[in-house]
Amino acid sequence: MDDIRKKVEALQGNIGRVIKGKPEAITLAIITLAARGHLLIEDVPGVGKTILAQGLAMSISSSFQRIQFTSDLLPSDILGVAVYDSHKGTFEFKSGPIFSNIILVDEINRTSPKTQSSLLEAMNEFQVSVDGHTYSLPQPFMVVATQNPLEYHGTYPLPESQLDRFMMRTRLGYPPLKEEKEILSHPRIEEEVKGLQPVMSSEEVIEIQKMAEKIKVKEEIFTYLMSIVTATRNSDFLRLGVSPRGALFLLRAAKAKALMDGRDYCIPDDVKSLAIPILAHRIIPTSGYGIDGQGEESEKVLLEILDQAPVPL
Repeated sequence: MDDIRKKVEALQGNIGRVIKGKPEAITLAIITLAARGHLLIEDVPGVGKTILAQGLAMSISSSFQRIQFTSDLLPSDILGVAVYDSHKGTFEFKSGPIFSNIILVDEINRTSPKTQSSLLEAMNEFQVSVDGHTYSLPQPFMVVATQNPLEYHGTYPLPESQLDRFMMRTRLGYPPLKEEKEILSHPRIEEEVKGLQPVMSSEEVIEIQKMAEKIKVKEEIFTYLMSIVTATRNSDFLRLGVSPRGALFLLRAAKAKALMDGRDYCIPDDVKSLAIPILAHRIIPTSGYGIDGQGEESEKVLLEILDQAPVPL
């Protein structure tokens, strides 16, 4: 446990060299990776969404691909395509950028629903199917997607089924004044990102993922988690509660957080501290606002539920 915590601290510090003043966002990204999930970052342009994904990829010894989503992007541009080889007389599959460890999907809501849906199988089953053949994706595998929640001209809002595939949704916000001054003193941040050296191997990431699955969870923690999930389904302020997948993601992330903190067991705070980033984008308030916006109303309802849920001692 001490070795894992030291490795995680080294990973946090390495990413923190290029993302200033956002330790919580960095921690959430690492927890998502350890829990074998995917991360959606919603915020205005220029606050470091892309840098966070690049910093995470460069800090582990893994392959990285950035895919800029545009209106004319096709599923084959992501997954790959079968090309006819005239010499062999057969079709040969040419893999697309999805066959990498860390995938940055920039502005995911800028492309058509058909292209967005091409990510579903990869995110859920860690494989892709092309022309009747199934291909496994490299491990570890994580999708980090970004989108601007304030501008909707020419965009295709993610449907609920797509949002549900993301383990977490977070926002970076503006950096504190002190850290922003530091950013201004190092204007060529892109070069600093490229200069990051890995502090963790892909094999170590996979080992951490396996260890996270083995974290102990007492019956009281299961009951506490389900009391939160059930409350979202019975709330008069919500017309869509948390799905079973959402409950499973919350459990997996809580285990990963416990491991990050150097424990082999979960505590109630592991569940409570992750409830907002994991559950807020899975619920719809009765007013209808929140599923594709910033979600302040969803978060308010969740905070009330968390305050009322009995915490096991």
